[in-house]
Amino acid sequence: MTTTDYLWPPPAPVSLPVHGSAARFPVNRIFLVGRNYQAHAVEMGAPVDKASSRPMYFTKTPSAVIESGATAPYPPATSDYQYEMELVVALGSGGFHIGVEDAPALIYGYACGLDMTRRDLQLAARAKGQPWDVAKNVEHSAVVSPILPAAGMAVPDRGAITLQLNGETRQQADLADLIWTIPEIIADLSTYYHLQPGDLIYTGTPEGVGPVRPGDRLEGRIEGIGELSFTIGQPE
Repeated sequence: MTTTDYLWPPPAPVSLPVHGSAARFPVNRIFLVGRNYQAHAVEMGAPVDKASSRPMYFTKTPSAVIESGATAPYPPATSDYQYEMELVVALGSGGFHIGVEDAPALIYGYACGLDMTRRDLQLAARAKGQPWDVAKNVEHSAVVSPILPAAGMAVPDRGAITLQLNGETRQQADLADLIWTIPEIIADLSTYYHLQPGDLIYTGTPEGVGPVRPGDRLEGRIEGIGELSFTIGQPE
């Protein structure tokens, strides 16, 4: 048996804890849906007409993942770092051109997530028609709670989603407010990518996004799914 000789050790696999299991969920890719709650789309100045549009996506690298309960430094190159609380779908199997009715079979479980964003850089890029990479694909910006296995669960289509900043509620909505449902998102995303086990899909954030400062503590909850926490550290 041959072994590969690397110039330096490759990165360790990124993984997340799973409720009720000693085994961990290996993260493959991270897809995020933009503007999937109408009230948030309006607050961002871009309301969505579902009848004439499709979901929009961006990505983060797996190295952006950080587990719930962690503290991470306030990132460089921004003065407007913002939270976005989201339901995360964790895929346990893959597929390509999946029908909406078959999409639930790909789901391994669900989690709570925070999509942390350099909002000033995002808005500047949007105004110039440039990509959002440096605004969204930020180190330590994909906070994820332990994965809740979906076995025996119906696909969530309702349930409170909330986010508190230093104990004060800032985001409060219901999963029923999603513009595109979880099966619709999986089916649509599978027309662009061969979806794979380990893929995470952030399904969008409600209204109420806002900035954080060093020392702030974020706590999020999704009814029937779980909760997370995240603390903003000092800049490096």
